[in-house]
Amino acid sequence: MSLSDRLMAPGDGLRQWWDRLSRVQKWGFGVIGFGLLALLPLFPPPFLNTPNISFGGTMAQFAMVAIIAIGLNVVVGQTGLLDLGYVGFYAVGAYTVALLTSPNSPWNQTGPDGWFNESWAWLACVPLAMAITALSGLILGSPTLRLRGDYLAIVTLGFGEIIRLLADNLSDVTNGPRGLNEVAYPRVGQTDALPDGVFSSGNSTGDANYGTWWFWLGIVMIVIILLLVGNLERSRVGRAWVAIREDEDAAEVMGVNAFKFKLWAFVIGAAIGGLSGALYAGQVQYVAPPTFNIINSMLFLCAVVLGGQGNKLGVVFGAFIIVYLPNRLLGVEFLGINLGDLKYLFFGMALVALMIFRPQGLFPARQQLLAYGKAAREFLRSPEKESAK
Repeated sequence: MSLSDRLMAPGDGLRQWWDRLSRVQKWGFGVIGFGLLALLPLFPPPFLNTPNISFGGTMAQFAMVAIIAIGLNVVVGQTGLLDLGYVGFYAVGAYTVALLTSPNSPWNQTGPDGWFNESWAWLACVPLAMAITALSGLILGSPTLRLRGDYLAIVTLGFGEIIRLLADNLSDVTNGPRGLNEVAYPRVGQTDALPDGVFSSGNSTGDANYGTWWFWLGIVMIVIILLLVGNLERSRVGRAWVAIREDEDAAEVMGVNAFKFKLWAFVIGAAIGGLSGALYAGQVQYVAPPTFNIINSMLFLCAVVLGGQGNKLGVVFGAFIIVYLPNRLLGVEFLGINLGDLKYLFFGMALVALMIFRPQGLFPARQQLLAYGKAAREFLRSPEKESAK
């Protein structure tokens, strides 16, 4: 066994064990796993806790990045489209909520003269954010998805930067670099102790703080998205995505409308990114251009590459690494250096090691079509073996 096999065999073993389970067993383990995950902020293990920052806030950030990673995985992992500007969709979703609910916005629609009541304004803006982001994906994808490889990567990179620069320079609309504050959020669980509800920043004490509640909301969204994306993977759409990813020319020869299915992936991925942006705007209650820079877009892509392109559960694990590691090392000093400030160095080293030992990621996607091909070859060879005897 090679060095890479010895280092990474546990990931393959876990994936193979999961593949052997029946659908009912997978559902059972999934419910237990997500139930235990939801309890983590209430009972954080000492080795996993983040001593210098709220663990609930860290898990809330993980939930948002996990949603982004799942959406980006549809585009990059499932369809094989190199999107370097996915942060642009994240920004569109966040700014949609902020522009419609922030008092600093000229388009504010809360209050007595607006469309939305303050108690349910955020909830009403979430589907609007997803729809507008999906529309932006359609507008961007229609003229550009005929490009491939590096050319598509450059176009998407430009899209992400254009969105950030527009937010930074349209001061009359977006308030420029000062950003939009007092963004709406869910008004749920209002009591005398918490007049603004459990999702407000005023709920900052105890284990079930506002970060924990946002994490629980994010977990519900992750489960719903995983179910929808999983059904798509098993449908004709998912099979077309895999065919395009493996060889777009061969897929078109076999009758797959590559442009249509790539556009499907782009729009679906954009809508999921918009949902995460809406969650971010509601949780932070402040939206500003620096959040949506190209570095964050690279980190989102890093989560997909680390976890395993095409594996939706793998990219969730990759998102956890991306979020948890910097927060865990925050305030930890070694030789006078704050390790939390070296997150980009650690991620770079991790990617280099991954490209050497495990280019397909920690939990690579199951190559179902290749597995069927191997079974077919073994079936065809068996008569030859019998005749030789």
